[in-house]
Amino acid sequence: MKKNLINERSFIVWPGIINGLTISRILLGLPIIFTLKSGNNGISILLIVIGGLTDFFDGYFARKYNHQSALGAKLDPLADKILIIGPMIWLAIEDLVPLWAIWLLISRELLITSWRSDKASGGPASIQAKYKTTLQFISIILLLWPESWGGIYTVFIINKIGYILFWICLIIAYSSGIQYIISQKDNRQN
Repeated sequence: MKKNLINERSFIVWPGIINGLTISRILLGLPIIFTLKSGNNGISILLIVIGGLTDFFDGYFARKYNHQSALGAKLDPLADKILIIGPMIWLAIEDLVPLWAIWLLISRELLITSWRSDKASGGPASIQAKYKTTLQFISIILLLWPESWGGIYTVFIINKIGYILFWICLIIAYSSGIQYIISQKDNRQN
């Protein structure tokens, strides 16, 4: 009897927590831009890490407690884009990565997100797309690594690793995007 009561409470609480984690990522986008603009890369990195953790935990809890929702499936990829696009543009402004590469990534994100939004469930992300998102978070963090967090040589190496991961991320982004479009085209033909 007590177990049923706990499950009923879990059913009421978890959807709010899961969607709250997703919404928190949307809300973090603007403070990240402000901290980047003010030169507080350390705080920006902390906010991006918090955003990355909310991305992990909302998906983890949704699967664990079987609370996937159409709202969550639509909000989750949008929240990722809102969180990541600002820092990506900042990387181009600071000339850490080429603007055209950021344009390619943002264009891919908008194309796939709009294609997925056509589905009632939002459309699940592929494992490649999940790797891409993780690499985006990591590469942004490493490219923003402040000089006060290590010597010049250490920061140089960390930035270079971030730069390499950025290009790997771009390749994975287009590879997963092409695979997604092909699979959706095949599904529509069947």
